[in-house]
Amino acid sequence: MNDSRSRWRFGASRRANPTTPGRLRRMRWLLTALFTALTAACLLVLATVAASIDSHSRERALDDGVDRVVTGLARVVYWNADGTIDLETLREDDLAQGNSAVAVMVRGTDGRWREGYGHLRSTLPADLTAPSEETAAAEDTVFSTMGNSAGQRIRVAAAPVYDNDAAISAVVFAGSDPAPSQRDHRSLVLALEFGGLALIALAAVIGHLLSGVSTRPAVRMLAEQERFLADASHELRTPLATLRLYLDAALRDPQDSRRAVTEARSLTDRMGRLVTGLLARTRTETGLGELDSERLHLDQLVEGVVAECGVAGIELRTEPTVVQADPDLLALAVRNLIDNALVHGGTPVEITVAEHAVTVRDHGPGLDPDLADPFAHGSTGAGGRHGIGLSLVQWVARAHSGSVALGSAPDGGTIATLTLPAPPQL
Repeated sequence: MNDSRSRWRFGASRRANPTTPGRLRRMRWLLTALFTALTAACLLVLATVAASIDSHSRERALDDGVDRVVTGLARVVYWNADGTIDLETLREDDLAQGNSAVAVMVRGTDGRWREGYGHLRSTLPADLTAPSEETAAAEDTVFSTMGNSAGQRIRVAAAPVYDNDAAISAVVFAGSDPAPSQRDHRSLVLALEFGGLALIALAAVIGHLLSGVSTRPAVRMLAEQERFLADASHELRTPLATLRLYLDAALRDPQDSRRAVTEARSLTDRMGRLVTGLLARTRTETGLGELDSERLHLDQLVEGVVAECGVAGIELRTEPTVVQADPDLLALAVRNLIDNALVHGGTPVEITVAEHAVTVRDHGPGLDPDLADPFAHGSTGAGGRHGIGLSLVQWVARAHSGSVALGSAPDGGTIATLTLPAPPQL
C-alpha cells in the first residue's frame, strides 16, 4: 500500500513539475503572449490617437468650410442710404450658390427676424430666429450643430452683419452636412480596427517564430542533455552491476578474489574515463572550461593508449604525425574507439595512425544498414547497443574542428576514422 502511494506521489510530482524543455516551451508561449499583448497595446494607443486626430481634423475642416462661406458672404451684404438691406451682390456671389446651405436673416424695424435669402434652405433648421439672437448677442461668428426639419444633424456657422449705424441687423448662416465626413471617419475607424487585428495576428505569429528561434537552441541542448544523461546512467549502471557481481563472487570464493579485483579495476577505469568525458563535455559546452590544446604527436599518444589497454590482439601501425589537440580528450576518444571495437567485434583490432587520422577496424558483424545515426545516444547496431562512447568521440572530434566517420569494411567488420585538422605552422 505504501509503495503504491509512493508511486502515485512520484507520478503526481512528475506531472506537477514538467521537464526543462517543457518549461522552456511554456516560456516560449508566454513570450509570444507578452509580445502580442505589447503590440496590441501599442496599436490600440496608435489607433485611438489616429482616430481622435482624424475626427478633430474633419471637424475643423467642416468648420473652416462653413466659416469661409459666412465670412465671405457677410462682406457683400450692403445697406442702402434709407436703411434697407441690399442682397443683390450676395445673390450673385458663387459662395451663395455653392454646395453649402445659405440663409440670411434680417432684423426689421419692429425687432423681428425675417429671412432675406435662402439657398438649399431645407438643409438648414426651419426656424433661425433663436440662433440669430444668439449670434447678435455674441457679436462674433458662432458655430453649432443643429437639427433640420428632416431630422438630420447639420453643422452651422452664423456670422453677424453690422448696418450703417454699427448695429447688428443681419445674420448670415451657412450649413454643411457632416454625414459624408462621418462616414469617412467610420470607414477609417473600421480600417484601423481590422488592420489592427491583422497586425496583432501577424505580431503573434512573428513573436512565436522569434521566441521559437530564441529558445530552440536551449530546448535542443537541454533535450540533448537529458538524453545524454539517460544514456550515461545506463552506461554506468551496467559496469556497476557487473562490479557488484565480481565482488559478490570474490566474497563467496576468496580464491577467486584476485581475478575479481582485476576485473573490478578494469571496470572502474572504464567508468572513470566515461565520467571524465562527461564532465569535460559538460564543462566545455556550458562555458565553464576550455580545451587545453597543444601540439602533440598523435602516433605516440595512440601507442600510449594501446599500451594502457593491455589487450592482446591489437595490431598497431603508425606513422609520425603531429596534431593540435587536448591530449586527455583525444586519448579518451581513441580509447572509446578501441573499447567499442573490442566490445562489438572482439580481437583482432587493427589500428592505423597516419596523416592526422586514427583508423580503428574490428572484425565484428558491422553496422546495421538500417541505422540512421550510429553516433546517436543509445543507438543499436548489428553488434548491440553502441552506448555513449561513440557520442563522446564525435563530440571530441567536433570540439577540435575534426570529424569522425563509421563505415562497414568490405570483408566484414566496422571501420572508424577519427580525423583532426593539421596544426598551424610555427
